[in-house]
Amino acid sequence: MKKDLPLNIVEDISIAVVLESEAPGSKVWNVYLINEKDKAIQNVLVSSKGYGEKDGRKVITTTLRHFIGDMDAHSSQKIEAIDIQVFGLTNEYWLSYYIDGVIYDKKYIFLPDSIVDENLIKIPLVNKPGVMIGGTN
Repeated sequence: MKKDLPLNIVEDISIAVVLESEAPGSKVWNVYLINEKDKAIQNVLVSSKGYGEKDGRKVITTTLRHFIGDMDAHSSQKIEAIDIQVFGLTNEYWLSYYIDGVIYDKKYIFLPDSIVDENLIKIPLVNKPGVMIGGTN
């Protein structure tokens, strides 16, 4: 049955953890959805959760669901704030959206300790430093 479903490939859509602002002793981080497509996307839904080990104990965060609605072409949208304390966990974002009535979905995974200064790049459309997964496949 699953083999009969079309392969709706997600391209030009990214999730980025962005360094929003920085002050001595504190940094503010937010997660963004980046639509670099030439088309708008509709009924956008993102679920997020973190999991892994911290201090020798298994940790699972609450699953959050964010209904974003519609996004214009070449736009970005803040999904949620993210606390630096979960950077040592696996942070998973599951995206689904529609284009012309066709559903697309993709899972984005930030591995533990991948959100570090050495991995920062300039995030397109947000124009701030961050770590990004996705883009053109």
